[in-house]
Amino acid sequence: QVQLVESGGGLVQAGGSLRLSCAASGSISEILGMGWYRQAPGKQRELVAFISSGTTTDYSDFVKGRFTISTDNAKSTVDLQMNSLKPEDTAVYYCKIDVRSRGTRYHYWGQGTQVTVSS
Repeated sequence: QVQLVESGGGLVQAGGSLRLSCAASGSISEILGMGWYRQAPGKQRELVAFISSGTTTDYSDFVKGRFTISTDNAKSTVDLQMNSLKPEDTAVYYCKIDVRSRGTRYHYWGQGTQVTVSS
């Protein structure tokens, strides 16, 4: 089992910044990727940013140039620096980790952290 603990959400004015952090613990054998998704009320969960194999980074178009993801596989952490926040960025942000153990791939989700951007 793998546990994810997120921190750093909160309330910020439009144009402001927040930094989200996520730390994984537990039975972690091989990390395949770590990243962030978000879910706004009434909407489906969507990708924000994800790093695979420690090198390949994917950003959704709506955050390119504003958000930066970084990981430390040795520490099993992933951070999301969010700048120039907009009211439409308001959502619950979830950390996700993909791991491989004994040839089987698993993924785990954090509990979510609320980000609210006021106009």
